Amino acid sequence: MSIFTKIVLGEIPCYKIAEDKSYLAFLDINPNTKGHTLVIPKKEVNKIFDLDKHTYLELMSFSYRVAKALEKTISCERIGMSVIGLEVPHVHVHLLPINKMADMQFEEKEKMTNEEFTILAEEISRNFI
Repeated sequence: MSIFTKIVLGEIPCYKIAEDKSYLAFLDINPNTKGHTLVIPKKEVNKIFDLDKHTYLELMSFSYRVAKALEKTISCERIGMSVIGLEVPHVHVHLLPINKMADMQFEEKEKMTNEEFTILAEEISRNFI
């Protein structure tokens, strides 16, 4: 069972942005940039292209809505998207508010307090439609 499945099951807390019956978005606790968000299917699947086409398209649609909420909340040049999949064996889309290419390189990290994470998650969640 992946750490993300434990988050879905409520065994591990997260800074939730949005959720429906099949998908969950939450802040990355080791963010590249303020607002770095992970979007996952609740069903644990290791590789993105192992998802059936319908689930893949729904994940992208849900990610789109989360990205729009991020754009409304955080001042940035754009929202970058990355699917790497090596860190956790559970499909996850990284959405990152970015201003420069280096923001997508997973080398520099943003330090945030628990309170900052909580406030930011609430702000983004209010902009999710």
